[in-house]
Amino acid sequence: MRHLELPFTGPATFLKAPYRALTEPWRTDVAFLGLPYDFAVGFRPGARFAPGALRRASGRFAPGPAGFFDLETGGVLLRGVSLVDAGDVDPAQLEYRTSFERMTAAARELRRRATLPVFVGGDHSVSYPLLRAYDDVEDFCVVQLDAHLDYSDDRNGTRYANSSPFRRAVEEVLGLKHIIVIGLRGLRTNPEAYRAAEVRGHTLVTARRVRTSLDEVLALLPKDKKVYLSFDIDVLDPSLAPGTGSPEVEGLDYGEALALVGAAIQGNELIGLDVTEVAPNLDPSGLTSLVAARLLAEAVALWWRYREVA
Repeated sequence: MRHLELPFTGPATFLKAPYRALTEPWRTDVAFLGLPYDFAVGFRPGARFAPGALRRASGRFAPGPAGFFDLETGGVLLRGVSLVDAGDVDPAQLEYRTSFERMTAAARELRRRATLPVFVGGDHSVSYPLLRAYDDVEDFCVVQLDAHLDYSDDRNGTRYANSSPFRRAVEEVLGLKHIIVIGLRGLRTNPEAYRAAEVRGHTLVTARRVRTSLDEVLALLPKDKKVYLSFDIDVLDPSLAPGTGSPEVEGLDYGEALALVGAAIQGNELIGLDVTEVAPNLDPSGLTSLVAARLLAEAVALWWRYREVA
């Protein structure tokens, strides 16, 4: 019997990787972990369904044994990489502290098993418990691609909403020295959060600046650093990714976003990657899930290529 190669055949796992529970012994190059949690959203829910939807969509981009032919370079992408789907963290519904503790513990375990841990949310609040799992890393930075700053001190009386994960992370994770946020736009920027991020020395870049000066923005990305990459799908224009809780017009196109992802990976040590805020219930076409799944595949492929070259 031939390998199950059609997108809709076989068990739905990330990039058709084998499933391995975190309770089992294994090691791999790349491991994926789902975080089906969206109890921290302030507008439209649905990101809890993203890990399942992205698993199904990513079957479209699963590499075969020979990898992918790269028509840009004539080379091969993802040949020889080992992949594992480590399943999902089970949230504790309204007990956010317990949910976050489970996420941090699972992320720590994933780091022990995989050279590159990849996390699929969920709303963007999950980046805070994920970053807590890197509290043993002495000096690293976050590259955050996002329409929103996510740096509010609180929102509606809560300090752990999806508008606050990076504020909480810099307060608690001593090794997190700097955040570069790219793609900012919209009418609802919190001025206190913006000033607090500026005072902290974070780099804040609007989507308009990316469109007008992409090369200058690429030059702002770190080199020779440990980097955690956080990709909120709403950094993309909603014509490309409508399935998200808080879409903002005038977003990045896919080529711009991929150029930024590549520049963040190349020349740095990528210590983690998360993709958040895909709400598949808000996009019956499935386009957003397909775009996010392709982004996951291409980010992993870029990491594998640059790692082989280094």
